[in-house]
Amino acid sequence: MNAQDVIKQQVTGNSIVLYMKGTPQFPQCGFSATAVQVLRACGVRSLLAVNVLEQPDIRQGIKEYANWPTIPQLYVNGEFVGGSDIIKEMYQSGELQKMLEPVVAGQTA
Repeated sequence: MNAQDVIKQQVTGNSIVLYMKGTPQFPQCGFSATAVQVLRACGVRSLLAVNVLEQPDIRQGIKEYANWPTIPQLYVNGEFVGGSDIIKEMYQSGELQKMLEPVVAGQTA
């Protein structure tokens, strides 16, 4: 499988996917750290976090997949949501919580 196939499988096979630099436990950039903090504040306990620093083909491929030049990138139910600034703005307006509510409600501790 090429990078685009892998990304499509990840995005469509998981409710919440975050392409980031580092891991949720150890983010490697401030934007990725912000994205993780916002998702945690929304009650997200389970997600697929893809560390693009360990996968150069995915790092480049994800930018092409969504036609979005920066990382992190958040996907919910197969749909591209946005990067760190958009995620933060959506959280501040309450829009992100509404989007994530059905997914978070289905997560187990």
